Amino acid sequence: MTGTAARYLYLVRHGEAASEESGLTDAGRRQAVLLGRRLRDVPLAAIHHGPLPRAEQTARLIGDQLKNVPLHVSEVAGDYVPHMPVRDELPAESADFFLRFLDGVTEEERVHGSALARQALDMFTGPVDGEDDRHELVVTHNFLVAWLVRDAMHAPRWRWLGLNHGNAALTVIRYAPGRPPSVLVSNEMRHLPPELRWTGFPSEVHI
Repeated sequence: MTGTAARYLYLVRHGEAASEESGLTDAGRRQAVLLGRRLRDVPLAAIHHGPLPRAEQTARLIGDQLKNVPLHVSEVAGDYVPHMPVRDELPAESADFFLRFLDGVTEEERVHGSALARQALDMFTGPVDGEDDRHELVVTHNFLVAWLVRDAMHAPRWRWLGLNHGNAALTVIRYAPGRPPSVLVSNEMRHLPPELRWTGFPSEVHI
């Protein structure tokens, strides 16, 4: 059913974590709190988050700064490979690099990730039914943020690769009826002091 109002999708990579399977560091908790304060004036209808501790803790700390915004845990907002490309899809000059990066992905992970990625497009993108615009926050991981930005730009499916996002950085996509999606904000960190920006990135990409 075609929506009649715009959806504003706010995408956030979790705060800095001590390891891939752990909760947040002190810096990660500060990042989440500051992002929550940044979002206080946004009329969020819901916060969706992945089930892993680093995403769940980030979502709860953000939610603590807001008033009566429900939190919803979902595997669709989790950490997975959204699309496993074959060599022919990739640019010749970077194919080896990307295929090495994905070398450890199992067939089960490939199939499951692809299914979740399709669900994410159904669940989080496109205009909404009704007369009122809807604002939603998804607290997730780098891969899903990249997948949804790639989709909004109508880029090839493999192009989620190489799109990287800082911890607690903010990306906003607008889905309006009758128009292509608009990436309004990407990887934005002005709510964070300099020492909390670009965590997890090599120093040469810090700006």
